[in-house]
Amino acid sequence: MKRGSIDIVEWDAAHSNYKINPLANWKFEQVQKFIKANEIPYNELHDQGYPSFGCAPCTRAVKPGEDIRAGRWWWESDPNAKECGIHVVEAAKH
Repeated sequence: MKRGSIDIVEWDAAHSNYKINPLANWKFEQVQKFIKANEIPYNELHDQGYPSFGCAPCTRAVKPGEDIRAGRWWWESDPNAKECGIHVVEAAKH
């Protein structure tokens, strides 16, 4: 799912909580411009070809001309199976 197609506030039924996506309507270039204009620290991997990243095994640098998310789950052939296992579907017990 691309960031532009998600809601700013959404219910995550699998984890029984809300997800807040404050930059859901921002383009990548808008985020970069805001970071630079406001001197906000950011992960330097962005400067090394990683516009989107997660855990090390699921991420690679994006080649020139590739989609911004091409480096995520690059090994995954099923377009609907884009999770690396970080999220646990079972609800946490209190």
